[in-house]
Amino acid sequence: MTDVAATSGRAEVAGFVAAWADSFSQVLAQIAGAAMPGSALEEAPAAITAPSEGDLWVLCTASGTVRGEMSLRLNAATALRLAQIFMSEPAAPEAQLTAEHGEAVIELLRQVAGLVASAIKPRWGETQLRLDRAAGAPSWSASSTQWLRLGDESPTSPLVELHLSAALAAALRPDPSASVSTTATPAASSPTTAAPSASAPGGSDSNSSGSGASSASPPGPDEKEGKLDLLMDVELAMTLRFGARRLLLREILELSPGAVVELDRQVEEPVDLLLDGRLVARGEVVVIDGNYGLRVTEILPPRAL
Repeated sequence: MTDVAATSGRAEVAGFVAAWADSFSQVLAQIAGAAMPGSALEEAPAAITAPSEGDLWVLCTASGTVRGEMSLRLNAATALRLAQIFMSEPAAPEAQLTAEHGEAVIELLRQVAGLVASAIKPRWGETQLRLDRAAGAPSWSASSTQWLRLGDESPTSPLVELHLSAALAAALRPDPSASVSTTATPAASSPTTAAPSASAPGGSDSNSSGSGASSASPPGPDEKEGKLDLLMDVELAMTLRFGARRLLLREILELSPGAVVELDRQVEEPVDLLLDGRLVARGEVVVIDGNYGLRVTEILPPRAL
């Protein structure tokens, strides 16, 4: 990647993170009735804390035009403050972070993600953002780490840490082939006369124009395979989906240990295999050495993907 392309890629990632900061600010202002400016940071602020067991981790899966994953980390103090704002509770830093607080933060983040999807549509196209609470840090290595500061530069201002996967960072960057064609344009439009083609009678090419510009030939099979090889080491998340269910926030907050949530799928129905959020196959669940597995029974055709 050239320096120009790398700089452009960083700018695209920064624009995506800035959309999160602006959307956070809008949602919190609507709920709290007071402005809470959001800012995107490329360098870790001094007040950021190291990961700990009390952190709240949330996985954001992007599908549509932009595809990939992003992990959000909120320390206990940030999660508690955001939950108190969302639930209209008074600020109490000494309070304990409860399960209800955690669910409130997830719902808040989903509202923010809805605004983000609308904000990035003119730039990146139709994108869906799905948020789910995660058990901890992601298994994949982050391609880019950014931070959001909600409020002023006070040490007590909420901070959100964002980890972007390689797939998401790549999806945000402009198409490198477009940069190549743009670079080649001045040479093609140069007033220098093109050399005559030996394929035409009389030493002239009947298909060439007077300006000497020539159309680029389509990439050959070897070139396509070479570009595909660049993506072979990109990590994609594979997920089994047993079913789904939409719940009201009131019902979510009423959940407790032992509660049963009924899904929209029968036991005998096959489960879905999702690749980075997109349905690619179906199959039946098996157990292998104490771990869940999937015996694939159906691969979806490419047009269905």
